[in-house]
Amino acid sequence: MGSNSIVQAILGVGSQVLIPIFITILGLIFGMKLSKAILSGLYLGTGFIGMTMAINKLTEVVSPAAKALAKNTGINLPAVDFGWTGAAAITWAWPLAFTFFVVEIVINLIMLLTKLTKTLNADMWNVWGVALTGYIVYQISGNLIWAYVASIVQVVIMLKLGDMWSLEIKDILGYEGVTVTHIETFVAILMSPVNKLMDYIPIFNRQWDAAALKRKIGVLSEPVVMGALIGLILALAGRYSIGDALNLAVTTGAVMAIFPVMAKFFMDALTPFGTTMSNFMKKHVKGREFVIGLDWPILGQSTELWVTMVVLIPVAILFSAILPGNAILPLAGVINYCIGVGGLLLTGGNLLRMLVLGVIYQPLFLYGGTYFANIFTKLAKETNAVNVPKGSKVSWSSIEAPDLRFLLGWSGRGNILAIVGLVALLALFFWLYQQFRKNPLPENKYKELKTTK
Repeated sequence: MGSNSIVQAILGVGSQVLIPIFITILGLIFGMKLSKAILSGLYLGTGFIGMTMAINKLTEVVSPAAKALAKNTGINLPAVDFGWTGAAAITWAWPLAFTFFVVEIVINLIMLLTKLTKTLNADMWNVWGVALTGYIVYQISGNLIWAYVASIVQVVIMLKLGDMWSLEIKDILGYEGVTVTHIETFVAILMSPVNKLMDYIPIFNRQWDAAALKRKIGVLSEPVVMGALIGLILALAGRYSIGDALNLAVTTGAVMAIFPVMAKFFMDALTPFGTTMSNFMKKHVKGREFVIGLDWPILGQSTELWVTMVVLIPVAILFSAILPGNAILPLAGVINYCIGVGGLLLTGGNLLRMLVLGVIYQPLFLYGGTYFANIFTKLAKETNAVNVPKGSKVSWSSIEAPDLRFLLGWSGRGNILAIVGLVALLALFFWLYQQFRKNPLPENKYKELKTTK
């Protein structure tokens, strides 16, 4: 069995197994009792499995509604949206994909040893996102060495994003010692200038989180009620029958209510783990702080996250119909995790900001999915990992960091505009990183703005 086959076999068990094993081992290293370390690992696995089941159910029920809405508006677009699962499948089937494990692990160790990051990334399953960037950049630039350089740039960005989000995740969710290193949060970089402009508009500086809404509108702010209302509106927009509309409403409401319940397992897993790790660092590594990078579903107890992503479904469909040059209809990727997660962390859960930013930046992903359709289709045909309908293309309507991948690819070809754009994007990232170092808790800033105006 070759090294690639071994890696594929290991990856076959999925992140819901790999990450709990990793956390259990780390827990033992940091001094947890065997029973508590195993329990933390199993609870974390339970949280990921439960959250994945809920997400899959949500996707299962809203995708037909999105398709019906698109059909009723007469949308017929050539690129088939196969979502992140299709993108992951064809990327892992690329023969060079497993080599990006080396890139991520080596860069992470170097940055930890040189104190350039405090994040140890345990989200190894999502290395496929780094490999995907390598493949995209290689296809655009024709330069394999530059493809690996681009992947290094992405890994550095992911680790610094992990550093940037850690305190806010602790504040919002109460998880100590963990962060999110997923590249999907990179959209917050492009969102940041508009988010900054919102500081000067009073309505955006009020408390717009679920707790504040509950005080204002009572039962209507409950996740189960909001989910049901959103599902009902989506069903009626898709011209469902009354019975089917009510079915979608109840199912959507149920899933929205399940998310916080599943997220409790993350709390049960990560609270003792984070406390043990913190005590270990205080005792053995004075002056250093470490956080563990995990996948985005640990944020799943946020009601604002799910409200934003579900409300933006008809927005995505509408944009796909009216945007000139768009070639992809959002279906498998219609729930845009990038906008939800990036907006949540950038704004500290300010729902109004999240929704407005989502509307403004939705076209970025549709155009990204359109542009990368040829590359996705080529990889799919080369690997035979997914079926490409005859005469069609495949792509991903909510592809992560399309701006970064596009600019990295064209910079590798020596395109001056792309190089300037990449430098500007990285400079904006540096600016936002410095803003978070000064003020890591955005929701506190909005409170201050409200009281001073």
